[in-house]
Amino acid sequence: MTTSRATPRGASGSARTRAAREPRPAYECDACGHQPPKWVGRCPECGEWGSVVECTLTGPTVSGRVVSSRMPAEPARPIATISAAPAKARPTGVAELDRVLGGGLVPGAVVLLAGEPGVGKSTLLLDVAQQWAAGAGSPSLVVSGEESVSQVRLRAERMDALHDQLYLAAESDLGAVLGHLDAVKPGLLVLDSVQTISTPGTDGVPGGVTQVRAVTAALVSVAKERGIATVLVGHVTKDGQVAGPRVLEHLVDVVLHFEGDKHSSLRLVRGVKNRFGAADEVGCFEMHERGISSLADPSGLFLTRYAEPVPGTCVTVAMEGRRALVTEVQALIGATVAGSPRRTVSGLDGARLAMVLAVLQRRTERLTLHDREVFAATVGGIRVVEPAADLAVALAVASGGLNLAIAPHLVAIGEVGLTGEVRRVGAVPRRLAEAARLGFRLALVPTGCGPGASGVGAPENMQVIEVADVRAALQCAARASAE
Repeated sequence: MTTSRATPRGASGSARTRAAREPRPAYECDACGHQPPKWVGRCPECGEWGSVVECTLTGPTVSGRVVSSRMPAEPARPIATISAAPAKARPTGVAELDRVLGGGLVPGAVVLLAGEPGVGKSTLLLDVAQQWAAGAGSPSLVVSGEESVSQVRLRAERMDALHDQLYLAAESDLGAVLGHLDAVKPGLLVLDSVQTISTPGTDGVPGGVTQVRAVTAALVSVAKERGIATVLVGHVTKDGQVAGPRVLEHLVDVVLHFEGDKHSSLRLVRGVKNRFGAADEVGCFEMHERGISSLADPSGLFLTRYAEPVPGTCVTVAMEGRRALVTEVQALIGATVAGSPRRTVSGLDGARLAMVLAVLQRRTERLTLHDREVFAATVGGIRVVEPAADLAVALAVASGGLNLAIAPHLVAIGEVGLTGEVRRVGAVPRRLAEAARLGFRLALVPTGCGPGASGVGAPENMQVIEVADVRAALQCAARASAE
C-alpha cells in the first residue's frame, strides 16, 4: 500500500517565493529597454540590430517591472585615481566671458546663453568662435538656424572676425548638424539657436517642448562623447525666463543670461548656473559699431564728473556677483502736486524707493516729501536693486530736497530699515577698496562694518565713518560738504 506524504501548508507558496527570488536569465534591448522572451538579433520594438543583451532580472521593481542589472560600461574607481585634466577650462580669448565661465570653456561642457532679441548674443559668440579658432588649435563651428551664412559673414567682416579655422553652416535639422560635426571635427560648437533645430524622429514643432528637450539631450550626449565645448543660444519669454522646458536648464552645465538695454552700450553676462565655477559672476561688455568688447574696468561708466558739486546725487558701491561697481544715484524732487504724486525710478527698485521716502519723511524734520514728485535713477544704464544702495538713495533724495550738494569724494553704503537704522551689508571691504581705487576719500558704512570690525584695515587715504541711522548719515554728509 502506497501512502502519500502530506505536503505542509504553505510549502508550495514557499517554493514559488524561492523561485521568484532566484536569478533567472532574461534579455533586454539596450536602445529602448524592451524585454523579449528570448534572444533575437533585432529588437522587435525599435528595430535596432545587436542591441538585445542578456541580463539578470533581480532587484527592485518600477511600476511592477523588475529593474534589470547589467555590467557597467566603466567600473567605479576611487576618486583619487581619477584625473581632472579633461575638465580643465580652456580660455576663449574673451576675458569677461572667461571670468563668468570660471576660466574658460571645458571640453565636453554645454553652455546655454539666453537673452532678449537683438541684445548681442550672436555678435558675442561669433567673436568667441573667432578667438577660439585663432588660439585654441582646433576649428570652431557656428551653426545658424536663424540667419544665412552670408548674413553671418557680413557680421564677421564688420567685426574683423574672419579666420580659416572658423566654419559656418546654416541648418535647422539635427541630423545635418551632426553631419557637420563629423566633417569639421570642431573643438567648439556654437548653435544659434536651439529652438530652431528639429529632429524628424520626435513629435512636435521646432521650438516646442518635446523638440527642444530631444535636441538638447542629443547635443549634450554628443558633446560629452566627443569632448566638444558647445554653446547653445536660447530664446527668452516676455518675462525674461529661458524659453522651453525647465529640464533644458538641468541638462546643460552652464546657464548664462545676456542682459542689456538696447538704448545703452553696456551689456552684462550674468551666471545663473555653473558646474565649473562660481554661479554669481558677472561679465561687462560694451557694444559698438565694430562689434563687442570686454570692459575690464566698467566703474567709470556709472559716474558723472561735475565741475561743481550738484544737489541730488550720491555715490554708492553695488555688487554684481563678486565685482564691485561704483555707481552714482541721482534724485530730483519735483513740484508740489495735489493728490498722489508720482514716484518714478530708472535702474532702481520702486518699492525700496517708496520705503526710503517714508523713512525720510518720518525720521527727519526738514524734509516734506508726501506731496512732492520724486524721480530717482542710476547713471549709465546699470540696474541696482540690492538693499545696500538704500543709504545712497536716501542721501540723494535729501540732498535734492534740501538743495545741499553731497561732497564729491563721499560714498554711502548701507541698508535702511523702517525705523531709520542703517543695517549691515555684505562685502564691505571689497566695496571700500574699489571706491578708494577710484579716488573717493570718505565712506559712510553701517555700524559694525568698519575696518576694525571686518578685520581688514581701512583703504589708504580713505576715512571710514560708521553711522547708526539715517539722521546721523545726513549730519556726516552735511559736515563733509561744508569742509
